[in-house]
Amino acid sequence: MKSILIAVLMGGVVLSVVSSCATVPTGPLAPGEVRLLSIDVRRNEPITRNISYLVDIIFEAKGEPQIKRACFYWSGDGPHCFEVTNVSFGLQRAFQLYLPGLGSGLYRLECYAQYIRDGETRKTNVVSTQIAVGR
Repeated sequence: MKSILIAVLMGGVVLSVVSSCATVPTGPLAPGEVRLLSIDVRRNEPITRNISYLVDIIFEAKGEPQIKRACFYWSGDGPHCFEVTNVSFGLQRAFQLYLPGLGSGLYRLECYAQYIRDGETRKTNVVSTQIAVGR
């Protein structure tokens, strides 16, 4: 049983690396527009059941738009939206969030962000990755 769980977790890691590089539109951005590039789950330690985990959402933007919320689906369950409070506009534009713990299993994690442009709330494109949650 333990070897099966290890195989599933390793397969999840491989799928995560491959699928986190999702194809995104490459056309020029309009002023104030935001485009998500990837979602990266911090993997310093394995994701454990019912323990929150850190994700980095990498984006590109024209200017420094106000990103309000990030919304997530776990294998179709959602959206679950969280306020974004700390956005980095440095060399790598990103924001981080701690997501709530999940039960054991393999999940497809999808994310989009809501941002303000021209006084209106807009949605970005969707990025996704696979995550494996152990016991």
